[in-house]
Amino acid sequence: MSDRLEVIQWATGNVGNESLKAILMHPGLELVGLRVYSGEKDGVDAGTLCGMPECGVRATTNAKAILDTDADCVVYMPRHADIDEVCALLRSGKNVISTAFLFYAECLDEKRREKLRAACMEGRTSVHGTGIHPGFVGMVLPLALSGMSRTIDKIRIVEKADWTYYASPRITFDNMRFGRPAAEATLEANPFARFNAGIFEEQIWMLAKALGAKLDRVVIDQELVVSESSYDVLAGRVEAGTVSGQRYQWRGESAGVTQIQIDALWTLGGEYPAHWERAREGWTVKIEGEPSFRSHFLPAASFERRDLSIEDHVHASDIATAMQAVNTIAALCASPPGLRGTFELGPVHAGIGFRRPPRRA
Repeated sequence: MSDRLEVIQWATGNVGNESLKAILMHPGLELVGLRVYSGEKDGVDAGTLCGMPECGVRATTNAKAILDTDADCVVYMPRHADIDEVCALLRSGKNVISTAFLFYAECLDEKRREKLRAACMEGRTSVHGTGIHPGFVGMVLPLALSGMSRTIDKIRIVEKADWTYYASPRITFDNMRFGRPAAEATLEANPFARFNAGIFEEQIWMLAKALGAKLDRVVIDQELVVSESSYDVLAGRVEAGTVSGQRYQWRGESAGVTQIQIDALWTLGGEYPAHWERAREGWTVKIEGEPSFRSHFLPAASFERRDLSIEDHVHASDIATAMQAVNTIAALCASPPGLRGTFELGPVHAGIGFRRPPRRA
């Protein structure tokens, strides 16, 4: 009998495909099921779908077949997350780790929170959300830095990202609504923007819980900037006068004082508003306290090779997002049943580890 954890991969988008590949490579994991949405992928060997050798596990569009498959964990990465779907998986005895939502499920409204908790208790399972951001940058890295703090006055996380080279029209234009009139991209008009705002807010509440901040509320601000000219990006065409910049700010306040803050500075086409703060590409985490710290985080395909494209470096974030989930599977499966936050699972490290260097001639 194998001592490897049995895992199901749910969805094979940009991140899901990297997760699938990692599960097949991981010495402590065994793929036992694969849920897909495309008829073209139905019945195809999982290895073939992610550029690996055939493994004998066939992809299926049949959600019930996946639900009936015994497994220790489901890596849940669909385009549209469904809390009822997750509850069914939890009730069936499968832990669920997701990069789509549930980054800190304890701050959901009472009805959904209790629904998830009841499913966990019935299946004796746990659920956890993670990724790169939300996930590592907004939850893991601040907690790691805080281990050197005596007192903390404020935590601030700043993300600067240029979406020019992200090759997904669905996310860039349909979800984010870059290249659309500003009226269509507001929090009020765009359901995805509201959902996105909520999952970033979850990070603030999780940090507050872990570090003892007594927050009264989280305030969300949005600013949209439109393009001065027309141009093409990797995902499609941006017309002049449509959205080319989005700035979000989440502020966790206590007695009117901001204690935890997240800023997102998202642009397209190389246009960066002159009135926005200067920031480094990637993520910067700052802790003001005794003492104070600053850490900058930037994933890349390589810092040594010079033959890689900008698309390769952009894709590195997909791999990082997938690996934060895959490398957390063992900790989640070993945790008590319930809604698990990052601070409850402990540090995560690579499960695949170092590649063997080539033999010297």
